Amino acid sequence: MFYLLLKHVFLGPLLRLLFRPRIEGLEYVPEEGAAIVAGNHLSFSDHFLMPAVLRRRITFLAKAEYFTGPGLKGRLTAFFFRSAGQIPVDRSGKEAGRAALREGLEVLSRGELLGIYPEGTRSHDGRLYKGKVGVAAMALGAGVPVVPCAMVGTFEVQPPGRKIPRIRRVTIRFGRPLDFSRYAGMEGERAVLRAVTDEIMYAILELSGQEYVDRYAAEVKAEAEEARKTARRRTR
Repeated sequence: MFYLLLKHVFLGPLLRLLFRPRIEGLEYVPEEGAAIVAGNHLSFSDHFLMPAVLRRRITFLAKAEYFTGPGLKGRLTAFFFRSAGQIPVDRSGKEAGRAALREGLEVLSRGELLGIYPEGTRSHDGRLYKGKVGVAAMALGAGVPVVPCAMVGTFEVQPPGRKIPRIRRVTIRFGRPLDFSRYAGMEGERAVLRAVTDEIMYAILELSGQEYVDRYAAEVKAEAEEARKTARRRTR
């Protein structure tokens, strides 16, 4: 109920009014049945703008930190994500990854839309990074299509670290569903999962026009942060 109120009465109309999103390829999102919508992740605003333009409800696997933040802001954020039916995902290890996989498959088993950011984290510099194979495992395990999605302009609206988004027009672009039925029963094969994930990331890349980096975003972020710390120590 809270999700429907947000989408159709409160937040959805406001977002469409302020950001006037250009929507391309919405007809590629199935009107019924289970499917995965896999997108790039440039901004915190992505969590709100994509659901605002979809006709159907979509459930995202959201990082657990959104549900455990301190203070009033943390409690409000947790309330929002829980009330909107989003699923917390612990990203701390292999068992956490298996738990996320189970949660995603449960959503798909109900014939619903599941939203995934295969990069695993927001891009810190606007580039598109290597996808993690969880999206492939879910697609093959559930036997569902994957709809690639590109958010264009949301990095400029609210890059990492910016609390108040800029008001400017964005584009939300969906691509043709990707069918991986040829790999049925092969979700345990690491090479297959990598190939499927790379195909999904290439489809997102074609839609977004971003520069691609064949490394995981979290690794590059960590290296950049360490370089900043080293530079600060040297200037003291």
